[in-house]
Amino acid sequence: MNVAPHYPRLTHIALHVRDIEACIRFYCSFCGMVETHRRENGHQTIVWLAEPEREQDFIFVLMNGGEDLQLSPHDYRHFGFALPSREAVDALAARARAAGCLVWPPRDEPYPVGYYCGVRDPNGNYVEFSHGQPLGPG
Repeated sequence: MNVAPHYPRLTHIALHVRDIEACIRFYCSFCGMVETHRRENGHQTIVWLAEPEREQDFIFVLMNGGEDLQLSPHDYRHFGFALPSREAVDALAARARAAGCLVWPPRDEPYPVGYYCGVRDPNGNYVEFSHGQPLGPG
């Protein structure tokens, strides 16, 4: 079935962060993203991160000079990443706990939420890692 693309399409989210290098390391390590573009102009650094083979679909744009966020553990705004299994969620949560950035331990919620945990990136954004949602594997 050939379906014409819907427009407008979501292509990126831009984050103004305090420590851009720490955020790059986090998203590459925890989320498997890769740096696909970097430009520097004076004090401004802008970096594009994408999942491998999705560089033309959706990216995170990181810009330095931002402020840290101070979200409460009950604030559920987040970026969501799918994982292939419950065991992968547990393993990622264990890594985050060891790194001191686990916000929501693994938990089960009714469909369509599934099994998930939450992690804080170096700038204070929350990142959810889930299995069992209709948006990703499993």
